[in-house]
Amino acid sequence: MDSYLIQVNGHGDHAPMLDVHLKTNGNSISLGKVKGRKPRWAVRASEMSKKTFNPVRAIVDSMKVEPNPKKAMISLSLGDPTVFGNLPTNDEVTQAVKEVLDSGRYNGYAPSVGYQSCREAVAAYYSCPEAPLEAQDVILTSGCSQAIELALAVLANPGQNILVPRPGFSLYKTLALSMGIEVKLYNLLPEKAWEIDLKHLESLVDEKTACLIVNNPSNPCGSVFSKSHLQKILAVASRQCVPILADEIYGDMVFADCKYEPIATLSTSVPILSCGGLAKRWLVPGWRMGWILIHDRRDIFGNEIRDGLLRLSQRILGPCTIVQGALERILHQTPPEFYHNTLSILKSNADLCYAALSAIPGLQPVRPAGAMYLMVEIEMEHFPEFENDVEFTERLISEQSVFCLPATCFEYPNFFRVVITVPEEMILEACSRIQEFCEMHYQGAEGAQDLECDK
Repeated sequence: MDSYLIQVNGHGDHAPMLDVHLKTNGNSISLGKVKGRKPRWAVRASEMSKKTFNPVRAIVDSMKVEPNPKKAMISLSLGDPTVFGNLPTNDEVTQAVKEVLDSGRYNGYAPSVGYQSCREAVAAYYSCPEAPLEAQDVILTSGCSQAIELALAVLANPGQNILVPRPGFSLYKTLALSMGIEVKLYNLLPEKAWEIDLKHLESLVDEKTACLIVNNPSNPCGSVFSKSHLQKILAVASRQCVPILADEIYGDMVFADCKYEPIATLSTSVPILSCGGLAKRWLVPGWRMGWILIHDRRDIFGNEIRDGLLRLSQRILGPCTIVQGALERILHQTPPEFYHNTLSILKSNADLCYAALSAIPGLQPVRPAGAMYLMVEIEMEHFPEFENDVEFTERLISEQSVFCLPATCFEYPNFFRVVITVPEEMILEACSRIQEFCEMHYQGAEGAQDLECDK
């Protein structure tokens, strides 16, 4: 009968060695020494987490400045319309959620892509003859941010690239880099109300380009593309066979003298994933209800992209079921006056802010046409004591207690972004302080040159 003997040797700080001897039919055979594993802690952050980088947070968190204690802080930095309480959502919206909550019928798990009835409600709301939609074309998500994340994840692989606007919403880059996707920035033109530089855009396309992101209306620019400009963008996408990820979270949030055109209504040939949600137009960003609308009338995405979105949605179990239950009523019963009143306030604030900042030497605001923002150019040659927009906005906080985001956050140095959702009196007070700040630091051509010489 065979027998087996395993001898363990080892001492001190050395890993134990297994001295293995095999006895068979009375003969001993040595199999040598095998090094054993000594357990030890080795917990490390993932590569994905290391690649995740939010430029807004990185810049803002590094701005170690204290506001002027003699002046109350006015923050024009956060794109949250609920902060000051002057833009509440409609009573019909809140009542819809209250009744769903009281019903007790939406406390369980929903399908990962959302309840069928809720997808039907979204499809019915956005469907039109130029871009028809059915429930199967709708994926419900946890806010528009998750819609963008899923759309990027289904369209692009690590090593591919996506085309992103500059200036543009920082989340695109944050998500892409965390997934190992390269970001190529195409220019927007402030002198043309932030239209896309189409030649520059097309020059960036190569065999690894997975999609083109079009954000309209725009954060941070507050711009709204005309129908003709959107058609030119679609022509580039069609020529290059590049699908579009349309970030349309500010869809329909345009001022009275402008018209919003959903990009999918202007093409039958370019496949488009349109991302939207309740956050901005219904003034409830914390409710985390978004969606992807799949526009694919030539069946270019086919089942592969649809199946991919389904699988990706199953990583979590979809958006809040309470809000889903209220969705049909929110979409179809919110009174038109609510949207009109919100836009009237935003338009009034935009006009006040634009007029006030236009009168300040050294600043060049670009008039917005929608969304909740306004971009302002800093003529840095007239403020030579500041290295860049980050220093300019830091000093604006420390001296005037006014916080605007430096546009370096949006890959566009020497501008800053103003949020126009604050109450009118705060807009006026902020602009007055910005004027005082600029008058204090402004240098004419000769003064600026002298200061440079002194350096």
